[in-house]
Amino acid sequence: MKTDVITIRSDLQGTEEALRAADKFCAYNDITGKNAKYIRLLTEETVSMVHGIMDGFKGKFWLETSDTKKGKLCMICVSASKGADLRQEEKLLNVSTSGKNESAKGVMGKIREAFRVSLQHNGDGVYINEYGTMNSWYEMGMNRGGSVYAEDPYWSLMSYRQGVEKNPADEEADELEQSIIGRLADDVKVWLRSNTTEVVIEKLLK
Repeated sequence: MKTDVITIRSDLQGTEEALRAADKFCAYNDITGKNAKYIRLLTEETVSMVHGIMDGFKGKFWLETSDTKKGKLCMICVSASKGADLRQEEKLLNVSTSGKNESAKGVMGKIREAFRVSLQHNGDGVYINEYGTMNSWYEMGMNRGGSVYAEDPYWSLMSYRQGVEKNPADEEADELEQSIIGRLADDVKVWLRSNTTEVVIEKLLK
């Protein structure tokens, strides 16, 4: 089951429509109680991610389900197309003298930054090495093989979480612990493709 596709914007237009879609999605799929609350919270986090991402940002939002052996997989999706007019001025990079983008804090802040940087890049994919602020955390979460997506690499919250557990850093561990996405989502996948950027937040209902 897939909901209607809703247009969401950086000024948060489309938020109410997205939340209503989430409620209808839960009702249609007989998702109730805490699971319905989780879907609502994850939808709110997903929509808020695009707030102020860049002037004139417009993306597509929808929810869909897939039946798996482990249960019903709920996916909250945001996709945006790239265009030459999305190349931004240097001021949008907002890089401090520390060499870090100070707005890219927390798990969703980092995903939002990946989304923004990807939309500004007009080549084939995103060359992460050009963006020092993304190097360590993005590489830690990269999933390049061992799945049906082997030919289409993506960043995965699951892989990132495993990387943090193996090489714990106080800041990264705290971000995961404090993040709604980090605590409630089973996985978040980020595809930085040549023509589109897509974020899919997954919640498995058993």
